[in-house]
Amino acid sequence: MSRFAGKRVLATGVASGVGKATAELFVAEGAEVVGIDVTPGDHHVCDLTDFGATQELVGSLGAFDVVLNIAGIVMLQHLADITLESWHKQLDVNLTAPFVVSQAALPGLLERRGNIVNVSSVAGVRGQAYSAAYCASKAGLLMLTKSMALELSQKGVRVNCVCPGGIDTPLVAEAARTMPQGLDERLMQRLYNVLPPGFSQPTEIAEAIAYLASDAARSVTGTALSIDGGIVS
Repeated sequence: MSRFAGKRVLATGVASGVGKATAELFVAEGAEVVGIDVTPGDHHVCDLTDFGATQELVGSLGAFDVVLNIAGIVMLQHLADITLESWHKQLDVNLTAPFVVSQAALPGLLERRGNIVNVSSVAGVRGQAYSAAYCASKAGLLMLTKSMALELSQKGVRVNCVCPGGIDTPLVAEAARTMPQGLDERLMQRLYNVLPPGFSQPTEIAEAIAYLASDAARSVTGTALSIDGGIVS
């Protein structure tokens, strides 16, 4: 397949997990993918929470047909232990950075009548214990998606998001490894309640992102596509 032949695609969070799988899929389908990640690699290295540097970088890269806001972080913490630094870090990466990237790329998207796909989460749809900042950031990203979709609908730019449940990625593994002590087991069972077939693979999320970014979804905008095994059904 070559759904993205001749398309220029900007993707964040490409060093691992969903971002890496998505970048590889788009390249395989003909896209020129320009990647950004805070981790050094074969892509542009940028701390997305340095908003000035992010705006400057994205503005210097030219016009894009597709913008994929995939980079994200999560920290499981007791509510009483969340510092303002942790709170701001999660909102900056998960919510403000997608806004900054999208705004900086907007002139090219308008020119090319392109589209944006954001990666929200099931945590943006239902509450999760020990994840107050993460839930707030992902719910904000979902509503940012819907707001942008409405505003840009008459200008030919589509905006959608995916809302994955559990994904088998280094991010999730690190969150599980660094969980604080004294968590309520019943609440943790709800947090990690994953129905068959279990945790999604990054490639599954990448396929959903590719659908929303493709011409097959030309009538789809403002949508939050859940990929969660029916957890929130």
